[in-house]
Amino acid sequence: MNTFTALEWIFAAVGAFMVGASKSGITGLSILSVALFTHVFPSSKQASGIVLPLLIFGDFVAVFSYRRHTQWRYLWRLIPFTAIGVVLGYFTMGSISDHHARVMIGAIIVSLAVLSFWRRYGSSRSEFAGGHRSWVFAGSVGVVAGFITLVANAAGPLMAIYLVSMRLPKLEYVGTAAVFFMCLNLFKVPFMVSLGLITVPSFSFNLLLAPAVVIGALAGRWLVARIDQALFELLVLILSAIGGILLLL
Repeated sequence: MNTFTALEWIFAAVGAFMVGASKSGITGLSILSVALFTHVFPSSKQASGIVLPLLIFGDFVAVFSYRRHTQWRYLWRLIPFTAIGVVLGYFTMGSISDHHARVMIGAIIVSLAVLSFWRRYGSSRSEFAGGHRSWVFAGSVGVVAGFITLVANAAGPLMAIYLVSMRLPKLEYVGTAAVFFMCLNLFKVPFMVSLGLITVPSFSFNLLLAPAVVIGALAGRWLVARIDQALFELLVLILSAIGGILLLL
């Protein structure tokens, strides 16, 4: 890490800023930060270990800011299935290549984004909402989110699409996502340490980037308070789709 070029340090700092901003509501930026870190580190698995503590820094800021808006009924549907997905990702990590992981995650995110756009603007809102509130849908999203978050910390867009489909007001959306990801990311830490993806040197690197995460979280909080609900939801879906395409490319 001491051999980083000035451009790589800029990429890392911007990626950390995006992590913070995504935690305060601009969720689609999380996958863009993943894409930036994969340019800094040669392995997407290594980047996953680097990004996780940064995500947790941002989680604490977001939970402190939005905890009173959390909608727990949506979390109870997701958390058990997500834990199963994390365990599956742990046992699969050693046998899946960086390329295949990236393509698989990108394809899932783009497919869900397209489906969400179509059901949002091509069919009635009531049909969209009702079809996405089932336990089957929540369970499927939870397992896939747990799997891909361990492999590449790329569950943000997937969860964004799920929570937008629940038609949550933006502050409830942010509060629910904040608590969910704090629980999920803390649950992942022992697995990442066991895989050798979080180490003392990598955590020292995280501490250097922590101020950028906090600045990004404050910027995201400022923006969420001023953005229209419909524009907020559209922005989340667009950024999620862009992030999935970047992974495919």
